Amino acid sequence: MNFGNAMLVFRKDWKEIRRNYQVLAPIIFVPLVFTTVLPLILVLVPSVVGVPGTAFQLIGPMFENLPPEVRAAVAGMGAEEAMVYVFALYFFAPFFLIIPIMASSVLASDSFAGEKDRKTLEALLATPLKDGELLLGKVLVSFIPSILVTFASFAVYCLVVDLASVLHFGGELLLPNTLWMLFIFGVTPLVALAGIGVTVIISLRVKGYREAQQMSAILIAPVLALVFAEVGGAIVFGPLMILLMIGLFALVNAVVLVLGIRHFNREELLTRGG
Repeated sequence: MNFGNAMLVFRKDWKEIRRNYQVLAPIIFVPLVFTTVLPLILVLVPSVVGVPGTAFQLIGPMFENLPPEVRAAVAGMGAEEAMVYVFALYFFAPFFLIIPIMASSVLASDSFAGEKDRKTLEALLATPLKDGELLLGKVLVSFIPSILVTFASFAVYCLVVDLASVLHFGGELLLPNTLWMLFIFGVTPLVALAGIGVTVIISLRVKGYREAQQMSAILIAPVLALVFAEVGGAIVFGPLMILLMIGLFALVNAVVLVLGIRHFNREELLTRGG
């Protein structure tokens, strides 16, 4: 397989994507909400309006399931400081799974399905590119932008959290720390690849971009379940959880890779809507 040929596919698709605001808008504005707007509301507002006792009690289950060393650290804090600490370091972690899945699925939906809408699929499949080169190019054009958006979002989130930590902890900076670095650089790339793989398989089977995007939206559901599970105290994003997620998504990616290769058939693609 020639990597240069895969990059030709990448460059061709990227030229199409960067002119399509329908594709770019959600991967720019949704991370902005997750990394700036929500943290500012949930982290900075308590310092202005205070923390009602009922609000503190609602997140009690999450506090109870924190690792012992974290509970010990929180025990010596006031209500406002405890909420800032736990929300910043634990509560927002699942949202950084939504960003790579959302970004990669939007971009990947525009892969083969977008080619069908633009009536360019037949010409693409008629090129002398090998199947592996074509698939790799499609994966790269979804993976590279989505993971760059995720890393940039993390940098913005660190700035917001550290602003809050300066106000509440006398200049001590909470992020980045080792746990979050492992999470962002270990878990999110695997999550992005899993989302891309599933969405590309969907794109191979449907007639157009909108249908692919609608079907791939279901990928967000498991991540939202993680958010609710963490708020309910069922799980905590500690070291063990992160390592388990790395292993799980590595296995998912292996399965998706096999299925993607198995489902890729040029003649069938042309018949379905090229």
